[in-house]
Parts: sequence; structure tokens; C-alpha cells
Amino acid sequence: MDFGASDAPLTPEELDKDALVQWPMIMGGVVPVVNLPGIQAGQVKLANTTLADIFLGKITKWDDAAIKADNPGLALPGTAITVVHRADGSGTTWIFTNYLGKVSPEWKTQVGNDKAVAWPTGVGGKGNEGVANYVQRIKGSLGYVEYAYALQNKMTTVMLKNRAGQFVAPAADTFQAAAANADWAGAKGFYVVLTDQPGAKSWPIIGASFILMHKEQAKPAQAYQVLKFFAWCYANGGKAASELDYVPMPESVVKQVEKAWSEQITAAGKPVWPMQ
Repeated sequence: MDFGASDAPLTPEELDKDALVQWPMIMGGVVPVVNLPGIQAGQVKLANTTLADIFLGKITKWDDAAIKADNPGLALPGTAITVVHRADGSGTTWIFTNYLGKVSPEWKTQVGNDKAVAWPTGVGGKGNEGVANYVQRIKGSLGYVEYAYALQNKMTTVMLKNRAGQFVAPAADTFQAAAANADWAGAKGFYVVLTDQPGAKSWPIIGASFILMHKEQAKPAQAYQVLKFFAWCYANGGKAASELDYVPMPESVVKQVEKAWSEQITAAGKPVWPMQ
């Protein structure tokens, strides 16, 4: 295998254990989506603790006092909330549960953060399409999917209260605002979790997709071509990423990544990048 990929970054200890190097390739948002007839995208606002309490099964109806407090003037039905979550393990779930654990101590201790968890309530769908299918069919439902999937399928997204106490909508500029506050330079092994970043405009649930390679390469010419491909993607793929509703990595991060390639990926003790 030439390389792998994951939405859940490996810790520095995990990287060292398996002699791997990782780097962020692209960023995207995870968004709550709802099925409330007559409600349009961006009309429903949810505080971070309210979202966690819904997924904990503590808030069960849309006209709950906590939801009404976030939405003065909005006519909310007394419909029961059906929570929809992933039935399979996924990086999307890892990002989403990481966020819930940061904003809810109860979630952190009772459920935790992983690619698959024991959900306290709700129904499970396989993949983004499975979650979307349930949400589109069940009135009163609330689920979570990748932003690009929500946009392409015209799903109803909600606004979330971020760490700065501001309600923000999922969009490229709010994802970029969150990414801009990440400390990539100070992160060992590029272990950066982008959830709940500071900033008035930051969307609170975003994550990066990471590429993984072995530090020691048996076929240096082949490894070089792999890195050359990713260098091309960084240089030429930004427009395509944006058109697909993802966020390209900042140039400053790309420079750090290519520096890491030259220092950490070797063959017989010699750097693979750039080709000698």
C-alpha cells in the first residue's frame, strides 16, 4: 500500500508506534440537518449544549424550552425529535462526537469520542446517504452529515452557537475562519482537531482529511511519485475543492507539510522528497 487516509488524525504516539507520517490534505464541515416542514435552512438555531442534550436523549421534542430559548419568534412544532446517527464507523462520527465531548461533560464521560459509539438514542443509517435518507423520510428528525453532502442534496441545515457565543451558519467562510485559528505549527505530527475553535465567525464542527505514509520507503521512486501527486493536488486542486464545498489547506500549512516530507520520509536513510 502506497498511502492511506483518515478523517480521524492519529496521535503522535500512534504514529510513532507504526512508524507513520501524516499530513492534512483538505478540510470540510460536519453539519446537523433537520426535517421540519415549513422550516428553511438557517432558521433553526441550536446552542452547543442543546445539540448535545438532543443526542443524549434528554431533549425529545422540538418545542422544548431550551430550543425555544434559542429561537425566539420561530414557531416550533411539538413534534418528537428522532435522532439519526451513523450506523457504521466513520471519520464523520469521530469529528461529531469529538465536538459533543468538548461542549458536554456528560457526553464525554457517558458516550465518548470514536468512529463508532454506543448512541444513547436514535436510529442508525449507513453512510451519509443512509443518514440523509432517514432524515428526509422522518418528520421531526435531526441528523448529521458532511456539509458537501447536505448542500448537494438540498438538506435543511441549522445554525450553531460557537465557542464565542455567536450563532453561525455552515459555509466556506465560517469553515475557513475556524481553520485559520488552528495551531498547525505547534502540533506534533500534524495532530490538530479542528472542532470548537475560537473566533466569532468559526463554524464549530470541521475536520481535516489526513494522508498517511510509512516513514521508511522500500521503493523511493514510487514514493516520490506519490508525494509528487499530492504536491500537484495542493498546487492545483484548490479550485476543485472549493467547487465541491470543501476548504483547501492554507499555503502556510502546505509549506510545513512539504518540509515534513523532506525530513521524515526516507529510503535507506536518504530523503525521498525532493528526489535527489
